[in-house]
Amino acid sequence: MAPQNRRILVTSALPYANGPLHLGHILEFTQTDIWVRYQKLKGNTCYYICASDAHGTATMLKAEEQGLTPEDHVNKIKASQVASCDNFLINFDNFYSTHSEENRLFSEEIYNKLHAKGHIQKKTIKQLFDTEKGLFLADRFIKGTCPKCKTPDQYGDNCEACGTTYTPADLINPVSALSGSTPVEKDSEHYFFKLEDFTDFLQEWTTSGHLQEPVSNKLQEWLETGLQSWDISRDAPYFGFNIPGTDDKYFYVWLDAPIGYMASFKNFCDNKNMDFNQFWAKDSTAELYHFIGKDIINFHALFWPAMLSASNYRTPTGVFAHGFVTVNGQKMSKSRGTFINADDYLKHFDPEHLRYYYASKLTSQVDDIDLNLEDFLGKVNTDIVNKLVNIASRCAKFITKGNNGMLASTLDNPALFDDAAAQQSTIDEHYENREYAKAIRLIMKLADDANKYIDEKAPWALAKEPDKSDDVIAICTTGLNLFRLLITYLTPVLPEMAKAAEAFFNKSTNWSDLTPLLDHQINHFKPLAKRIEQKQIDALLAPSPANEEKPKKKKDKKAQAEPPSEIGIDQFLAVDLRVAKIIDANAVEGADKLLALKLDVGNLGERQVFSGIKSSYSPEALIGKHTVLVANLKPRKMRFGVSEGMILAAGNKDIYLLSPDDGAKPGDKVS
Repeated sequence: MAPQNRRILVTSALPYANGPLHLGHILEFTQTDIWVRYQKLKGNTCYYICASDAHGTATMLKAEEQGLTPEDHVNKIKASQVASCDNFLINFDNFYSTHSEENRLFSEEIYNKLHAKGHIQKKTIKQLFDTEKGLFLADRFIKGTCPKCKTPDQYGDNCEACGTTYTPADLINPVSALSGSTPVEKDSEHYFFKLEDFTDFLQEWTTSGHLQEPVSNKLQEWLETGLQSWDISRDAPYFGFNIPGTDDKYFYVWLDAPIGYMASFKNFCDNKNMDFNQFWAKDSTAELYHFIGKDIINFHALFWPAMLSASNYRTPTGVFAHGFVTVNGQKMSKSRGTFINADDYLKHFDPEHLRYYYASKLTSQVDDIDLNLEDFLGKVNTDIVNKLVNIASRCAKFITKGNNGMLASTLDNPALFDDAAAQQSTIDEHYENREYAKAIRLIMKLADDANKYIDEKAPWALAKEPDKSDDVIAICTTGLNLFRLLITYLTPVLPEMAKAAEAFFNKSTNWSDLTPLLDHQINHFKPLAKRIEQKQIDALLAPSPANEEKPKKKKDKKAQAEPPSEIGIDQFLAVDLRVAKIIDANAVEGADKLLALKLDVGNLGERQVFSGIKSSYSPEALIGKHTVLVANLKPRKMRFGVSEGMILAAGNKDIYLLSPDDGAKPGDKVS
């Protein structure tokens, strides 16, 4: 178990200021935010810092395209990024920008220290130059034919068709992606950080528990092949900070981007009158963690710790890498309709649904996360609606209507509550170790136990017996306290739902106090979650308004007026109709309209039937009712199981179950 009263500084990778956030960004922010919220619930001092990554050629060109200054463009993008994060309940303590005076000062300070110690050298290199745009071209701005497989229209560093890596000079017929002109080769003097000077330091640092094991192992391969000097300069024109002592050389964006963590925290400290050095000094006892994507490991686990160590600052306690987000098993792609911006998601879905889904998939490993939208629908509807919230919705009305909102003075089953509360230490461990998927599985197992308990006690049946009212209140008090315990466990994942639950219980939750609420007044229960419908997913993936569903053709009036097909009396008599008693009813995972019914059919035994009556009946309201079953219908195999018959109902929008008069018994024939 981690020590208490810790001082922790946490960062997410800085989103680049060239466009809106997408669901890959939200994965990382969610992973980080859950961890930070958990630390704060534990009573630790924990700060979550981020910023918009402002500099680079791409920012400069995008601003030029929009007729804005780079500064105005960056401010506009930053505002949109902050708004998107707010909507996804990402709770930053400070979100700043790398284009700041604090960042300029730290970048110059670190560079000067590296230079003074001999870790900076100059080299003359050859680069491709766009004569029309008047600038040197980064690899991403050069296209040509792959020198190996001859695939055209490939970028200047690697071929997407065959995977070969190369330099822009190796391309066949290279052209500038900016102007379409053929670039020329020119000499330019650049500044390099001699990363190879830190081989011994990095060999030890990368194997000392600061990284996940697969990341550490991968870095050993790079260390064994030999580290190379890192080009930290770019030529004018460039949006960024001038390298000290130069007029036309700028720091490469990846030099000042991680320094942006320091700059954002310095800005926070200055505003809060805090001591920056308590967290960044060489001898700091605070903890520092970076959450990042696996594609930027080299910057955070090689260049960054080397720069910090050489400039007499502390190095990270841990760097936590995660995988990429795929959608329905495919790489996010605009052409495939699987590139989903954060704001587009929010037009159709609750942000906490995605937070929960990501949490249910996230581990401490570097695996990719697939946003399978069918699985997303099923998991949200099953776990959040049918399991978690269902506990409260099934029990609340018996307290508010049957006992004026007052919980009982004792639990009906204190052992069940104590067993669930005893799981907190395991859930603590899972959150601390970023094993959110394990935490979710355990919490949902406890939700299953709670629902099973309520099913067995059946307070809706006991409520019909006048002398059982105290039992009903004690049972529902137990159920509601189990729900409160589970929502406490899920607070880092579902903070808004937890807040709504606090309003319902008329009492705030406390991670360190899991004692049950007894003799306590609660408020009227309001629905805490809505089901996801397939039409929401369809709308999210719709490529454009032009592809919206066309109006359906009107049916032929004559065809509408035709009566149903007639059958003979012999065919009708062949249908075996029986009275059946509903002895159990449950929602069907992954099905929006179906309920799974267990029927007592007298001497015909028990039958399982799937019926599309969910829109009109809650499962608990059906238990004990009598209905009519088509008993000799051929069993139908469905993906949820086998349906052994059909119950009769009538209606159009509203559905009404057909029921025999009082006195009919299970198994009686209907004629």
